Amino acid sequence: MTSDDEQARPSRRNFLAGAGIAGAGLAALRPAAAVAQVAPSRPTPAQADEEPFYGTYQGGITTPMQSSLYFASFDLAATKRSDLIAMLAAWTAASARLTAGLPAEPGTQNLADPPLDSGEAVGLNPQRLTLTFGFGPDMFSLNGDDRYGIAAKRPAALVDLPHFNGDELIDGQSNGAICIQACANDPQVAFHAVRQLARISYGAATLKWVQSGFSTANKTQGTPRNLMGFKDGTMNPTSANVAPVVWAGAEGPAWMQNGSYMVARRIRIGLEHWDRMNVAFQEQTFGRTKHTGAPLGSTAEFDTPDFDATDADGNAIIPDNAHIRLAAPVNNNGATMLRRSYSYNNGANFVAERWPPWKQGIEYDSGLFFQSYQQDPRIAFVKLFDRMSKIDALNQFTTHVGSAIFACPPGISKGQYIGQTLFAA
Repeated sequence: MTSDDEQARPSRRNFLAGAGIAGAGLAALRPAAAVAQVAPSRPTPAQADEEPFYGTYQGGITTPMQSSLYFASFDLAATKRSDLIAMLAAWTAASARLTAGLPAEPGTQNLADPPLDSGEAVGLNPQRLTLTFGFGPDMFSLNGDDRYGIAAKRPAALVDLPHFNGDELIDGQSNGAICIQACANDPQVAFHAVRQLARISYGAATLKWVQSGFSTANKTQGTPRNLMGFKDGTMNPTSANVAPVVWAGAEGPAWMQNGSYMVARRIRIGLEHWDRMNVAFQEQTFGRTKHTGAPLGSTAEFDTPDFDATDADGNAIIPDNAHIRLAAPVNNNGATMLRRSYSYNNGANFVAERWPPWKQGIEYDSGLFFQSYQQDPRIAFVKLFDRMSKIDALNQFTTHVGSAIFACPPGISKGQYIGQTLFAA
């Protein structure tokens, strides 16, 4: 006889039995039952530092930023629609437990099964863990093959990102069929969550590329600073006006309503080159003062930039190619997006700089893992960055080496699975 816990848990043996999954469907995985088992003893969010997993929107988008990121992009190995749905259902059950500070899967007495959880996050509490899922173009169709019968449901806004001026994308470090963004106030908690979901998806999905990151966002200093020492995200929409910027509505397919589109770009920064520049030059490059974050010519970070202001010689106080000028919504017909970026450090390796003096040698492999969320990337990120990639003064210090776009479906209620709106019809 099989226990409820054993039925709720998608073991490796059951996962590989594709015919069994197809025949039993979601009932065999019982994600809702797995979550219900732990609900009575679950501590309150205030006690456990817990972010809600269920809701109208996915967590990790407008959620106040945590200090650590672990991002993973996957290719899909599942050959059948039912296998993909089973994986998403298993991920849902595990995610609800992980964000509550519990092991990824409930216990079992079947010693033949692989471990339920690797255990490295025991005792660390949820640490405000959020798990955000996105569907890439390769999920809808791969090399013209509509593997899961959803090619016709690919949103028009889920565009193939163009090749931008200066892109030096590294093979194997871009795109993907599905992604997981784990954010938490402890890097071990974030990594642990992705590790467990990758384990659960064995046979159905394979890791394509990953990126870890860190941020000062949860500290007391306010807007986080990037590795160039400047505040990053000052012009983000406020909580009062973020909804029309971020969330998809009736303009797109019904299954994406209350979802959002994520653009992820790994931007390597020539820190050694940047560190040789004096602060005045750095401030002219950004268009902001380094210490306060105030627009040049102003005194406070959130002052409205005066792009018409000139000095005694008639020169623009905020240079024409300054980053702040090119990124400002007022200079882009109102185009805006929510930036949720993390710094990264991948060690050091050999680099031949693309800027004078074209130095070659061992340099930091560090920079910004840029992420933006928007209602439609065609009128937000693509529009903004096409211009910035050509004339932004920052380009002499930055190189975009990774790129991806994902459609992040809406949030879910208990008993549903991630992406259910896409597969329901």
